[in-house]
Parts: sequence; structure tokens; C-alpha cells
Amino acid sequence: MKTSLIVLFPVMLLLAPWHSHGQENCRVLKTGISGSYTGDCKKGLAHGQGIAAGTDSYEGQFRKGLPDGTGTYNWSTGEVYTGQWKEGKRNGIGKFIYTVDEKDTILDGQWINDKFAGPVVPKPLIKAKEGIDRYTFRKNGTSKNRVMINIYQNGARNGGISDLMISSSSGYESTLGPATGFEEITFPVNIKVMYTTPNKLNTTLVYVKFEFEISEPGDWTVDLHN
Repeated sequence: MKTSLIVLFPVMLLLAPWHSHGQENCRVLKTGISGSYTGDCKKGLAHGQGIAAGTDSYEGQFRKGLPDGTGTYNWSTGEVYTGQWKEGKRNGIGKFIYTVDEKDTILDGQWINDKFAGPVVPKPLIKAKEGIDRYTFRKNGTSKNRVMINIYQNGARNGGISDLMISSSSGYESTLGPATGFEEITFPVNIKVMYTTPNKLNTTLVYVKFEFEISEPGDWTVDLHN
């Protein structure tokens, strides 16, 4: 029995979890919330889920002693931020509420290195999809506001399409090489593409309908594959 205890005791120590609750030696490295801490701990630093309080307070995820992940930070002056963090700074999607002239003001969107970078622009939205195997949206690095559409089949340009109809909520129709689309678009834009094409085995005709909306301004290329 004594031998068994001697063998198992160090094993139990190795298997012991690193969670810590309210330990004084579990540090928080962000100055405003470094007074007290309750939560998960690793190697003497707040790591995991926890609550920290000092001049300000924070509840959420930590990594290596700093807010990292998602959490809510309350400033002593009344401001509140709820969202994503990285290395102790607001990074990612989050909402910041503060008061101006006794009225709440909200900054809701993308944050980069503790600074507000603007609202989150929705990704291209697919409104209808019929007869399409796959599709891709690609934003090009030019100052133009346009959308150009390429149609492929079996890895090459689809030369068998018929009854092609393309409409847009803004802009004028244009071509760029084999691509067809619209220039001088006002975003958000809604575009509908319809046509008929032989299937991959050329044994029957397939009706294609693809409708989408793009909110972010720019020079876009859309590739459709049948």
C-alpha cells in the first residue's frame, strides 16, 4: 500500500489541472485590470476564461496574461467594449459604447490595434443559384467600381452558352476580353445572370440562374463554373 502511494503521488501531481481561482500569483499584465483576478491560470499568468479588476474591469478570455479572444471591458469612466481581443488590444469585430453629451454613442464594426477601422462590410451575398457547380468572388487592386463575370466549363471558357441575360441594379454593361459585366457601379449592387448551357457531357441543356449582391466597393471578378 505504501509503495502504491509513493508511485501514484507524483503522477497525480502531473495530472493536476492548471486551473487557478483567485490565486495571488496568477498575474494580469494589462495595467488597468491588474488588481485582482479570478479564473484560469497557466505558468503564473491569466490564461483561459477569467475575471480581472483594477481601475477598470474585464471578463472574458485571456492568453499569457492579456485579454485575448472574446470579452467585455468596462472602463472606470463608463465606456464599455464587447468583442474580440488580441494581445490586450481590441482586434477583430466588436462594439464600443461611450457617452457624448449624455447620449450613448456606438462604434460597431472592425477594430485593428485598438483603433476603430469602420463598419463590417458584408461578404457577397448569394440570392439565387441554379445550375452552378461552384463560384468565386475576387476583389482586384484597382480604383474602379465594376463587376466582371467569367463563365467556365470543364476548366475552360464555356463557349456553348446561349440566351445569356445579365442585369444590374446600377452601372452600364461592358466587356473586358471574354468577361462581361458592368462599369461605374454604385454599391451595394445586385446582379442577375441567366443563360442556357450544355452539361459537361454535352447530353442535355442546363438552365443557369445566378443572382448575387456585393456591398463592398471595388473592382470585382466573379467566376462561374458549370
